[in-house]
Amino acid sequence: MRYDNIIPARFIRRPNRFIAHCLVDGREETVHVKNTGRCKELLVPGAQVYLTRAANPARKTACDLIAVRKGDRLINMDAQAPNQVMWEALAGGLRLPGQPGAWRDLRREVVFGASRFDLWGRVEPDWQAYIEVKGVTLEENDIASFPDAPTVRGARHLRELAAAAALGFAAYAVFVIQMEAAACFTPNDRQDPDFGRALREAVAAGVRVLAYECETAPDSLTLGRPVALRL
Repeated sequence: MRYDNIIPARFIRRPNRFIAHCLVDGREETVHVKNTGRCKELLVPGAQVYLTRAANPARKTACDLIAVRKGDRLINMDAQAPNQVMWEALAGGLRLPGQPGAWRDLRREVVFGASRFDLWGRVEPDWQAYIEVKGVTLEENDIASFPDAPTVRGARHLRELAAAAALGFAAYAVFVIQMEAAACFTPNDRQDPDFGRALREAVAAGVRVLAYECETAPDSLTLGRPVALRL
């Protein structure tokens, strides 16, 4: 996916989950943060960030904060990007492990049980897949992990994927790591042990867990290579 009208800036502070104050061309500006997660290890005073100017000139905040530099690594932190990146990759011909052929149908936001999964696809009538996508921005010593805060909703999605697998559907939990050069992916048991437990239970139930890093630039995010799992 690509962004238009990229503006470099410096992060100043984040008074709440939705907005941040940034230094843009020597003046302080209030911007929308496209990620309601904590991101405390990313949004530190003075960090180089990248903004995209909103298309609607009537908006209260003229720009969205979409990426940040952490050392030498550029991390995309747009919470909506992983779903779009995965959609583009699948629509462009990416085949998931175990997928028996090209997609004949591919849809977004499909309801199953009490959840709404990000993607659903059909290769043939008796092979259908439910796919839940999670964006990953947390990294320490080249190890990417999820979540950065407890997520009851995330654990519920995994248990619904396990239920789908029990009914004979293909089920995938895909972690899109919004940066390059990740050595591996692991659930963040320290932050949310229930999510880690639900992930391992899902694997035992037949859910396939995948992780991909991304090729990142200030104005783009593209799905990259598969990343090893440490479950």
